[in-house]
Amino acid sequence: MTGGPDRPTTRDVDQLERLVHFVAPSRGAVIKRIAVLTLLAVCLYVLGPSVLATFDAWPQVTKISWVWLVVMLAAQVLANASLIWLQSLAMRTRDWFAVVTAELAGGAISRALPGGGAAAAGLQYSMLVRAGIPAASVASGLTAASLLTLATVFVLPVVSIPVLIAGGTIPNGLADAAWLGLAIFAGMVAVGWWVLASDRPLVAAGRAVERVMAKIRPKRPLRTGLPGRLVTERDALLHALGSQAHWAIIASLGRWLFDYLTLLAALTAVGANPNPVLVLLAYAISQMLAAVPITPGGLGIVEAGLVATLALAGIGAADALVATFAYRLFSYWLPMPIGLGAWIMFHRRYGANGNGHQAAAP
Repeated sequence: MTGGPDRPTTRDVDQLERLVHFVAPSRGAVIKRIAVLTLLAVCLYVLGPSVLATFDAWPQVTKISWVWLVVMLAAQVLANASLIWLQSLAMRTRDWFAVVTAELAGGAISRALPGGGAAAAGLQYSMLVRAGIPAASVASGLTAASLLTLATVFVLPVVSIPVLIAGGTIPNGLADAAWLGLAIFAGMVAVGWWVLASDRPLVAAGRAVERVMAKIRPKRPLRTGLPGRLVTERDALLHALGSQAHWAIIASLGRWLFDYLTLLAALTAVGANPNPVLVLLAYAISQMLAAVPITPGGLGIVEAGLVATLALAGIGAADALVATFAYRLFSYWLPMPIGLGAWIMFHRRYGANGNGHQAAAP
Protein backbone atom coordinates (compact mmCIF):
# COMPACT_ATOMS: atom_id res chain seq x y z
CA MET A 1 0.00 0.00 0.00
CA THR A 2 1.23 3.47 -0.74
CA GLY A 3 1.30 6.30 1.73
CA GLY A 4 -0.68 8.64 -0.54
CA PRO A 5 -4.15 9.94 0.19
CA ASP A 6 -7.19 7.66 -0.21
CA ARG A 7 -9.12 7.98 -3.42
CA PRO A 8 -12.52 9.70 -2.98
CA THR A 9 -15.51 7.42 -3.05
CA THR A 10 -18.68 7.99 -5.08
CA ARG A 11 -20.44 9.12 -1.89
CA ASP A 12 -17.74 11.73 -1.24
CA VAL A 13 -18.11 13.07 -4.77
CA ASP A 14 -21.90 13.32 -4.41
CA GLN A 15 -21.58 15.21 -1.13
CA LEU A 16 -19.02 17.56 -2.65
CA GLU A 17 -21.28 18.26 -5.64
CA ARG A 18 -24.20 19.05 -3.33
CA LEU A 19 -21.99 21.38 -1.29
CA VAL A 20 -20.73 23.18 -4.40
CA HIS A 21 -24.28 23.50 -5.68
CA PHE A 22 -25.35 25.03 -2.35
CA VAL A 23 -22.43 27.43 -2.08
CA ALA A 24 -22.45 28.51 -5.71
CA PRO A 25 -25.99 29.48 -6.76
CA SER A 26 -26.88 29.88 -10.38
CA ARG A 27 -26.11 33.08 -12.27
CA GLY A 28 -29.83 33.88 -12.53
CA ALA A 29 -30.27 33.58 -8.76
CA VAL A 30 -27.27 35.86 -8.15
CA ILE A 31 -28.59 38.46 -10.60
CA LYS A 32 -32.04 38.32 -8.98
CA ARG A 33 -30.60 38.84 -5.52
CA ILE A 34 -28.44 41.74 -6.69
CA ALA A 35 -31.45 43.34 -8.39
CA VAL A 36 -33.60 43.01 -5.27
CA LEU A 37 -30.87 44.44 -3.03
CA THR A 38 -30.27 47.29 -5.48
CA LEU A 39 -33.97 48.10 -5.59
CA LEU A 40 -34.11 48.01 -1.80
CA ALA A 41 -31.12 50.37 -1.55
CA VAL A 42 -32.66 52.80 -4.05
CA CYS A 43 -35.99 52.77 -2.22
CA LEU A 44 -34.35 53.39 1.14
CA TYR A 45 -32.26 56.21 -0.38
CA VAL A 46 -35.26 57.86 -1.99
CA LEU A 47 -37.64 57.28 0.92
CA GLY A 48 -35.12 57.85 3.68
CA PRO A 49 -35.94 61.55 4.11
CA SER A 50 -39.62 60.78 4.61
CA VAL A 51 -38.79 58.17 7.26
CA LEU A 52 -36.43 60.58 9.04
CA ALA A 53 -39.04 63.33 8.85
CA THR A 54 -41.56 60.98 10.44
CA PHE A 55 -39.11 60.17 13.26
CA ASP A 56 -38.60 63.89 13.80
CA ALA A 57 -42.26 64.00 14.83
CA TRP A 58 -41.47 61.90 17.93
CA PRO A 59 -41.33 64.88 20.36
CA GLN A 60 -44.83 65.88 19.27
CA VAL A 61 -46.13 62.32 19.80
CA THR A 62 -45.04 62.47 23.44
CA LYS A 63 -47.42 65.41 23.87
CA ILE A 64 -50.47 63.35 22.82
CA SER A 65 -52.87 62.71 25.69
CA TRP A 66 -52.49 59.27 27.26
CA VAL A 67 -56.21 58.74 26.68
CA TRP A 68 -55.71 58.80 22.91
CA LEU A 69 -52.69 56.51 23.21
CA VAL A 70 -54.87 54.01 25.08
CA VAL A 71 -57.54 54.31 22.37
CA MET A 72 -54.98 53.61 19.64
CA LEU A 73 -53.55 50.68 21.59
CA ALA A 74 -57.02 49.22 22.13
CA ALA A 75 -57.87 49.56 18.44
CA GLN A 76 -54.68 47.72 17.48
CA VAL A 77 -55.39 44.96 19.99
CA LEU A 78 -58.83 44.51 18.42
CA ALA A 79 -57.34 44.54 14.91
CA ASN A 80 -54.90 41.77 15.82
CA ALA A 81 -57.61 39.87 17.69
CA SER A 82 -59.74 39.94 14.53
CA LEU A 83 -56.88 38.51 12.47
CA ILE A 84 -56.20 35.80 15.07
CA TRP A 85 -59.91 34.94 15.11
CA LEU A 86 -59.90 34.69 11.32
CA GLN A 87 -56.92 32.33 11.33
CA SER A 88 -58.43 30.13 14.02
CA LEU A 89 -61.67 29.90 12.02
CA ALA A 90 -59.78 29.04 8.84
CA MET A 91 -57.69 26.37 10.57
CA ARG A 92 -60.68 25.13 12.60
CA THR A 93 -58.74 25.08 15.85
CA ARG A 94 -59.26 26.42 19.35
CA ASP A 95 -55.63 26.18 20.38
CA TRP A 96 -55.55 29.89 21.12
CA PHE A 97 -52.07 29.94 22.63
CA ALA A 98 -50.53 28.47 19.50
CA VAL A 99 -52.52 30.66 17.10
CA VAL A 100 -51.85 33.87 19.07
CA THR A 101 -48.11 33.31 19.54
CA ALA A 102 -47.62 32.14 15.95
CA GLU A 103 -49.46 35.15 14.53
CA LEU A 104 -47.58 37.63 16.72
CA ALA A 105 -44.20 36.06 15.91
CA GLY A 106 -45.04 35.89 12.20
CA GLY A 107 -46.19 39.50 12.24
CA ALA A 108 -42.88 40.56 13.74
CA ILE A 109 -40.94 38.71 11.02
CA SER A 110 -43.07 40.20 8.25
CA ARG A 111 -42.27 43.71 9.54
CA ALA A 112 -38.57 43.07 10.04
CA LEU A 113 -37.59 41.56 6.66
CA PRO A 114 -38.05 42.74 3.05
CA GLY A 115 -40.72 40.53 1.52
CA GLY A 116 -41.22 39.11 5.00
CA GLY A 117 -44.64 37.66 4.20
CA ALA A 118 -43.15 34.38 2.97
CA ALA A 119 -40.86 34.08 5.99
CA ALA A 120 -43.77 34.89 8.31
CA ALA A 121 -45.94 32.21 6.71
CA GLY A 122 -43.15 29.66 7.04
CA LEU A 123 -42.57 30.52 10.69
CA GLN A 124 -46.30 30.35 11.49
CA TYR A 125 -46.59 27.02 9.70
CA SER A 126 -43.70 25.45 11.60
CA MET A 127 -44.94 26.77 14.98
CA LEU A 128 -48.53 25.65 14.48
CA VAL A 129 -47.54 22.19 13.27
CA ARG A 130 -45.16 21.88 16.22
CA ALA A 131 -48.08 22.74 18.50
CA GLY A 132 -49.96 19.73 17.16
CA ILE A 133 -52.36 21.31 14.66
CA PRO A 134 -52.67 19.12 11.52
CA ALA A 135 -50.36 20.31 8.75
CA ALA A 136 -53.11 20.23 6.09
CA SER A 137 -55.37 22.43 8.23
CA VAL A 138 -52.55 24.89 8.86
CA ALA A 139 -51.60 25.15 5.18
CA SER A 140 -55.16 25.60 3.87
CA GLY A 141 -56.19 27.84 6.77
CA LEU A 142 -53.27 30.26 6.48
CA THR A 143 -53.75 30.46 2.71
CA ALA A 144 -57.48 31.15 3.02
CA ALA A 145 -56.97 33.78 5.73
CA SER A 146 -54.24 35.52 3.71
CA LEU A 147 -56.35 35.60 0.54
CA LEU A 148 -59.38 36.95 2.40
CA THR A 149 -57.49 39.76 4.16
CA LEU A 150 -55.70 40.74 0.93
CA ALA A 151 -58.96 40.80 -1.01
CA THR A 152 -60.58 42.94 1.68
CA VAL A 153 -57.93 45.66 1.60
CA PHE A 154 -58.22 45.92 -2.19
CA VAL A 155 -62.00 46.32 -1.86
CA LEU A 156 -61.66 49.30 0.51
CA PRO A 157 -60.96 51.91 -2.23
CA VAL A 158 -63.82 50.51 -4.29
CA VAL A 159 -66.15 51.14 -1.35
CA SER A 160 -64.74 54.49 -0.26
CA ILE A 161 -64.81 56.22 -3.67
CA PRO A 162 -68.60 55.87 -4.24
CA VAL A 163 -69.26 57.01 -0.66
CA LEU A 164 -66.99 60.01 -1.22
CA ILE A 165 -68.81 60.93 -4.44
CA ALA A 166 -72.26 60.54 -2.92
CA GLY A 167 -71.51 61.85 0.54
CA GLY A 168 -70.42 65.40 -0.15
CA THR A 169 -69.46 66.95 3.17
CA ILE A 170 -69.25 64.25 5.81
CA PRO A 171 -69.59 65.17 9.51
CA ASN A 172 -66.19 65.29 11.20
CA GLY A 173 -65.05 63.95 14.54
CA LEU A 174 -64.03 60.51 15.73
CA ALA A 175 -67.55 59.50 16.81
CA ASP A 176 -69.01 60.34 13.39
CA ALA A 177 -66.06 58.65 11.71
CA ALA A 178 -66.60 55.54 13.82
CA TRP A 179 -70.28 55.39 12.86
CA LEU A 180 -69.38 55.85 9.21
CA GLY A 181 -66.76 53.12 9.51
CA LEU A 182 -69.34 50.79 11.03
CA ALA A 183 -71.77 51.59 8.20
CA ILE A 184 -69.11 50.80 5.59
CA PHE A 185 -68.21 47.68 7.58
CA ALA A 186 -71.83 46.51 7.53
CA GLY A 187 -72.08 47.21 3.79
CA MET A 188 -68.94 45.21 3.08
CA VAL A 189 -70.23 42.32 5.19
CA ALA A 190 -73.42 42.31 3.12
CA VAL A 191 -71.42 42.35 -0.12
CA GLY A 192 -69.19 39.56 1.19
CA TRP A 193 -72.15 37.36 2.03
CA TRP A 194 -73.61 38.05 -1.42
CA VAL A 195 -70.36 36.98 -3.07
CA LEU A 196 -70.34 33.78 -1.04
CA ALA A 197 -73.94 32.95 -1.86
CA SER A 198 -74.11 33.90 -5.55
CA ASP A 199 -71.94 33.64 -8.65
CA ARG A 200 -73.45 36.78 -10.21
CA PRO A 201 -71.17 39.44 -8.64
CA LEU A 202 -68.02 37.45 -9.47
CA VAL A 203 -69.14 36.79 -13.03
CA ALA A 204 -70.03 40.46 -13.51
CA ALA A 205 -66.69 41.60 -12.04
CA GLY A 206 -64.75 39.16 -14.20
CA ARG A 207 -66.48 40.28 -17.38
CA ALA A 208 -65.93 43.94 -16.49
CA VAL A 209 -62.21 43.34 -16.01
CA GLU A 210 -62.02 41.50 -19.35
CA ARG A 211 -63.72 44.41 -21.14
CA VAL A 212 -61.37 46.93 -19.55
CA MET A 213 -58.31 44.86 -20.47
CA ALA A 214 -59.59 44.51 -24.04
CA LYS A 215 -59.77 48.30 -24.36
CA ILE A 216 -56.39 48.86 -22.72
CA ARG A 217 -54.64 46.25 -24.92
CA PRO A 218 -56.72 46.05 -28.11
CA LYS A 219 -53.94 44.49 -30.20
CA ARG A 220 -53.36 41.55 -27.88
CA PRO A 221 -55.47 38.38 -27.98
CA LEU A 222 -58.49 38.60 -25.72
CA ARG A 223 -58.15 36.34 -22.69
CA THR A 224 -61.41 34.89 -21.46
CA GLY A 225 -62.37 32.67 -18.57
CA LEU A 226 -61.74 35.13 -15.73
CA PRO A 227 -65.32 34.87 -14.38
CA GLY A 228 -64.99 31.11 -14.17
CA ARG A 229 -61.62 31.35 -12.42
CA LEU A 230 -63.03 33.78 -9.85
CA VAL A 231 -65.89 31.41 -9.08
CA THR A 232 -63.43 28.51 -8.77
CA GLU A 233 -61.23 30.44 -6.33
CA ARG A 234 -64.31 31.44 -4.31
CA ASP A 235 -65.40 27.80 -4.11
CA ALA A 236 -61.93 26.77 -2.95
CA LEU A 237 -62.03 29.45 -0.27
CA LEU A 238 -65.45 28.24 0.85
CA HIS A 239 -64.17 24.69 1.02
CA ALA A 240 -61.29 25.78 3.27
CA LEU A 241 -63.50 27.88 5.56
CA GLY A 242 -66.44 25.48 5.67
CA SER A 243 -69.42 26.58 7.75
CA GLN A 244 -67.36 29.42 9.29
CA ALA A 245 -67.13 31.41 6.04
CA HIS A 246 -69.55 34.15 7.11
CA TRP A 247 -67.79 34.66 10.44
CA ALA A 248 -64.48 34.73 8.59
CA ILE A 249 -65.68 37.68 6.49
CA ILE A 250 -66.58 39.61 9.65
CA ALA A 251 -63.19 38.82 11.20
CA SER A 252 -61.35 39.88 8.03
CA LEU A 253 -63.19 43.18 7.86
CA GLY A 254 -62.70 43.76 11.59
CA ARG A 255 -58.95 43.47 11.10
CA TRP A 256 -58.95 46.49 8.75
CA LEU A 257 -61.75 48.43 10.49
CA PHE A 258 -59.93 48.63 13.82
CA ASP A 259 -56.62 49.39 12.12
CA TYR A 260 -58.33 52.24 10.23
CA LEU A 261 -59.80 53.51 13.51
CA THR A 262 -56.24 53.59 14.92
CA LEU A 263 -55.27 56.05 12.20
CA LEU A 264 -58.42 58.12 12.76
CA ALA A 265 -57.70 58.25 16.50
CA ALA A 266 -54.14 59.41 15.77
CA LEU A 267 -55.40 62.19 13.50
CA THR A 268 -58.00 63.32 16.04
CA ALA A 269 -55.40 63.20 18.83
CA VAL A 270 -53.15 65.71 17.03
CA GLY A 271 -56.04 68.11 16.50
CA ALA A 272 -56.71 67.39 12.84
CA ASN A 273 -60.27 67.52 11.54
CA PRO A 274 -60.27 64.57 9.13
CA ASN A 275 -62.87 63.68 6.56
CA PRO A 276 -63.26 59.98 7.41
CA VAL A 277 -63.94 58.87 3.83
CA LEU A 278 -60.85 60.64 2.50
CA VAL A 279 -58.85 59.14 5.35
CA LEU A 280 -60.26 55.72 4.48
CA LEU A 281 -59.08 56.17 0.90
CA ALA A 282 -55.63 57.30 2.09
CA TYR A 283 -55.50 54.35 4.46
CA ALA A 284 -56.45 51.87 1.73
CA ILE A 285 -53.72 53.22 -0.56
CA SER A 286 -51.13 52.96 2.22
CA GLN A 287 -52.08 49.34 2.92
CA MET A 288 -51.77 48.43 -0.76
CA LEU A 289 -48.33 50.07 -0.77
CA ALA A 290 -47.40 48.02 2.29
CA ALA A 291 -48.22 44.87 0.32
CA VAL A 292 -45.38 45.67 -2.13
CA PRO A 293 -42.54 43.37 -0.88
CA ILE A 294 -39.62 45.78 -1.30
CA THR A 295 -38.83 47.25 2.11
CA PRO A 296 -39.45 45.59 5.50
CA GLY A 297 -43.12 46.03 6.31
CA GLY A 298 -43.39 48.78 3.71
CA LEU A 299 -41.01 50.95 5.77
CA GLY A 300 -40.65 54.32 4.08
CA ILE A 301 -43.18 53.47 1.37
CA VAL A 302 -46.12 53.53 3.78
CA GLU A 303 -44.89 56.66 5.59
CA ALA A 304 -44.36 58.60 2.37
CA GLY A 305 -47.60 57.40 0.82
CA LEU A 306 -49.68 58.00 3.92
CA VAL A 307 -48.35 61.50 4.57
CA ALA A 308 -48.88 62.44 0.91
CA THR A 309 -52.42 61.04 0.70
CA LEU A 310 -53.38 62.57 4.04
CA ALA A 311 -52.18 65.92 2.70
CA LEU A 312 -54.47 65.42 -0.30
CA ALA A 313 -57.26 64.66 2.18
CA GLY A 314 -56.81 68.13 3.65
CA ILE A 315 -54.60 67.27 6.64
CA GLY A 316 -51.78 69.71 7.34
CA ALA A 317 -48.26 68.43 6.74
CA ALA A 318 -47.23 68.72 10.41
CA ASP A 319 -50.36 66.96 11.67
CA ALA A 320 -50.00 64.26 8.99
CA LEU A 321 -46.40 63.56 10.06
CA VAL A 322 -47.23 63.30 13.77
CA ALA A 323 -50.33 61.18 13.16
CA THR A 324 -48.44 58.89 10.79
CA PHE A 325 -45.70 58.30 13.34
CA ALA A 326 -48.25 57.65 16.11
CA TYR A 327 -50.15 55.22 13.88
CA ARG A 328 -47.00 53.37 12.79
CA LEU A 329 -45.77 53.26 16.37
CA PHE A 330 -48.70 51.02 17.28
CA SER A 331 -49.16 49.19 13.97
CA TYR A 332 -45.51 48.64 12.95
CA TRP A 333 -42.90 49.19 15.68
CA LEU A 334 -44.65 47.92 18.81
CA PRO A 335 -45.63 44.50 17.33
CA MET A 336 -41.98 43.57 16.71
CA PRO A 337 -40.82 43.27 20.35
CA ILE A 338 -44.21 41.77 21.24
CA GLY A 339 -43.72 39.16 18.51
CA LEU A 340 -40.27 38.30 19.86
CA GLY A 341 -41.78 37.80 23.30
CA ALA A 342 -44.50 35.57 21.82
CA TRP A 343 -41.87 33.44 20.06
CA ILE A 344 -39.97 33.00 23.35
CA MET A 345 -43.17 32.02 25.18
CA PHE A 346 -43.99 29.46 22.49
CA HIS A 347 -40.58 27.83 22.71
CA ARG A 348 -40.73 27.71 26.49
CA ARG A 349 -44.01 25.79 26.30
CA TYR A 350 -43.28 23.46 23.38
CA GLY A 351 -39.51 23.14 23.58
CA ALA A 352 -37.35 22.11 20.65
CA ASN A 353 -39.53 19.32 19.28
CA GLY A 354 -43.04 20.35 20.32
CA ASN A 355 -46.14 18.18 20.38
CA GLY A 356 -46.96 18.23 16.70
CA HIS A 357 -45.98 15.91 13.92
CA GLN A 358 -43.00 16.95 11.86
CA ALA A 359 -44.25 17.76 8.38
CA ALA A 360 -42.75 19.26 5.30
CA ALA A 361 -43.73 22.85 4.56
CA PRO A 362 -46.25 23.23 1.74
